[in-house]
Amino acid sequence: MTTYYASDPQEVQASVSAVVWRAPGSNELLLMQRSDNGHWCLPGGRIDPGESAHEAAAREVREETGWSIDLGRLVGVYTDPAFMVVRFADGRRVQYVNLCFEAHAVGEPGALGTPDETLAVAFFAHDALPEPFVPIHEIRIRDALERDAVRVR
Repeated sequence: MTTYYASDPQEVQASVSAVVWRAPGSNELLLMQRSDNGHWCLPGGRIDPGESAHEAAAREVREETGWSIDLGRLVGVYTDPAFMVVRFADGRRVQYVNLCFEAHAVGEPGALGTPDETLAVAFFAHDALPEPFVPIHEIRIRDALERDAVRVR
């Protein structure tokens, strides 16, 4: 099972995530429920070789939720090992360097590209997040709501 707030990272990986609003001005954001631990979270994942951060964010949202997005501003850069080390079921401990973007959903959802990673997809009000929720994503949502300078944490 994936666990958060691990320590002693063995590797570092670049990743992206997205705070995806239902529409401009909406208070509802797109979340997915992870199959590995049942937690709800922002869509996101690793940046593939040869891929830009923007391309990775759009791909990860589409694969994990079925939604296409209109990608917007950079919300923040998250690197603090106190919050960004994840231990996976196979024992690996990965420290992520995460670029989180703000986006809006467009069109209608398509098929999931990674159905084995996603149990459910839904929009939730930003002040009524489902439980259990990935704890390292809560700060990204708060930073997106502040809508001022890019955060570096």
